[in-house]
Amino acid sequence: MSEKNLSIVVVAHQPYVRHIYKEGELPGAENDIFFGALSQTYVPLVNLLNKLEAENIDSKFSIVLSPVLCSMLDDEVLQSQYVEWLDRCIVLGQKEKKRLASCPELLKNAEEQLEKIVQTRKDFVEKYECNLLKQFAGFAKRGRIEILASCGTYAFLPHYADMPEVLNAQVETGIMSHRHFFGRAPDGFWLPYMGYVKGIERTLRSYGINYTVLDTHGILFSENAPKTGIFVPDRCWNSLVVFGRDGEASQKINGCEGFSSNPVYKNQEKDIGFELEESELEGFLPPDSPRSNTLFRYWSKKDDSDSPYDSKKALEQAKIDAAAFLDEENQKLEKASKYLENPVLVCTIEAAALGQCWAEGMDFFEEVLRKNASSKFVATGDLIKDQFKLEKITPYPSAASGTGYGEDLLDSSNSWMLRYTRKMCERMVDLSGRFPDDTGLKVRLLVLGAKELMLAQSGELAKMIHSGVFSDFARETFTKSVIDFTKVFDALGSNTVSTEWLTKLEKEHNLFPWLNYRIFCRKQ
Repeated sequence: MSEKNLSIVVVAHQPYVRHIYKEGELPGAENDIFFGALSQTYVPLVNLLNKLEAENIDSKFSIVLSPVLCSMLDDEVLQSQYVEWLDRCIVLGQKEKKRLASCPELLKNAEEQLEKIVQTRKDFVEKYECNLLKQFAGFAKRGRIEILASCGTYAFLPHYADMPEVLNAQVETGIMSHRHFFGRAPDGFWLPYMGYVKGIERTLRSYGINYTVLDTHGILFSENAPKTGIFVPDRCWNSLVVFGRDGEASQKINGCEGFSSNPVYKNQEKDIGFELEESELEGFLPPDSPRSNTLFRYWSKKDDSDSPYDSKKALEQAKIDAAAFLDEENQKLEKASKYLENPVLVCTIEAAALGQCWAEGMDFFEEVLRKNASSKFVATGDLIKDQFKLEKITPYPSAASGTGYGEDLLDSSNSWMLRYTRKMCERMVDLSGRFPDDTGLKVRLLVLGAKELMLAQSGELAKMIHSGVFSDFARETFTKSVIDFTKVFDALGSNTVSTEWLTKLEKEHNLFPWLNYRIFCRKQ
């Protein structure tokens, strides 16, 4: 009997944000993006995995945990700041209960949200001891999830396709990060934004990567398009296995007109952090600080923006949508099984859709995992059988960003960034060749330069500038990385450096403590 396999890949990545504030100073809004993601996605996801494991529900899926996200999850400073942020949210929630005492519908929402925050704090501090990475590593070891590696700083690789040293550096950093945090070499590798051009498969395979996932048209538009479409994995000339994702399913989940657009769901864009007077947010927002999200949102997505949110109706709708999603995917597999043996479908879900952009996304995901547990749910890597008998193809240049080619990562709003990063790449490759065996301060400078370059390469910064969301922050962050890299370059050229400046910057950007600048060396 033909097996019909559905595989889900959750893609979790965050821009690198690490603002350290002075003692006695109220924190600003810089880290709130990450703290919101922790509260709405990552802590609930670990809770869900624990719940399914306790109930012995077999629902294995794949997840991408980007190196930058892992570094932030592992950062004790950010962990401490996050707990403080939750405490401020709790105080704000208690004030909201008093403010809304005469508005029963809104009061109910405030109480529900406050209860969630209190429970999140308890889980994070007491149950998980502030260490979510340990939880994810444990689930992977027990075979509950499969963790894919990704590029060091989520760079869009096609922009550097003619720079093999840069491709090597990003891929090698991602693999080293995976080994550092999870204690094993990865089998699969996630290309940021699914950005692919010819030649990337050579880099991946040279580091022992077995498979990756490409957007639908990367498979279907290949020079020798596979007869089986995206229902069977294929391989490149060097036997790197490539899966084609089901783009329709991804749009259903992540798209603007997908499930999350239902008017019964919570309006995530209407937060009291932007709705109330500053005096009513005293204690949560520092004086003269820009507005930021608070997690307290009381309204639905109905045309009438003042319609109160009903969590019970929203949960019922999430279950209906989960059933509709599975029914549609299973119908595709059923039709494919008439022509193919053991067809597969790979669906991708942005982690931001599981709680951040879509408040009920985690409820939807839980229902999907529960409903399909009786069928065949497998991790992507488990679908590879008879690898060297798979059909060979030459994938087409593609991405899962813009209209399919990453145009939003290089348009009129952000194209100026690539000039700087490519020049920095040229200089870093040159520096690593000129100082191959140095020690002491020069090594510290070179490692710092490698970090600043990789941070500037982050596709998240270009995305933020394109979308206009935190664009000022993204522009400032990018500019600072360019300036700091230039200072490193000048210091190495003049053989002088301020140790105070170097130490301060090392503490500020403490990610990848194991990083070796020689990853940018030209391979002999």
